[in-house]
Amino acid sequence: MLQTLPYVAAGGAIGASLRYLVNVAATRMAPGFPWGTLTVNLLGSALMGALAVLLALKGGQRFSPFLLTGVLGGFTTFSAFSLDALTLWERGAALQAAAYVAASVILSLLAVLAGAALARGVLA
Repeated sequence: MLQTLPYVAAGGAIGASLRYLVNVAATRMAPGFPWGTLTVNLLGSALMGALAVLLALKGGQRFSPFLLTGVLGGFTTFSAFSLDALTLWERGAALQAAAYVAASVILSLLAVLAGAALARGVLA
């Protein structure tokens, strides 16, 4: 595990840097809507699906920590969420997949609301 951590960290730095560049470019091209976030979520999810299958079929799972967890995880955690939901669905756990999607979205929105309210209360 510890020998893998530098690869995850390096991938995360690459992914986060790419996300930043996409957000800067999107904001300059079309301000007022979070196009950058939408772009990285869609692109990251598509790449996550493609790479997960490619790595599994070609025996390249050793690259997963760097590419999937690191690069794509740094680029967008939405891609990992999407892969988790797909995995549940493909295992035949459609109800669990739906519950995971609903809980993730709703609870994440409530968590960001709670975090913002807490910060405003502490800082106000």
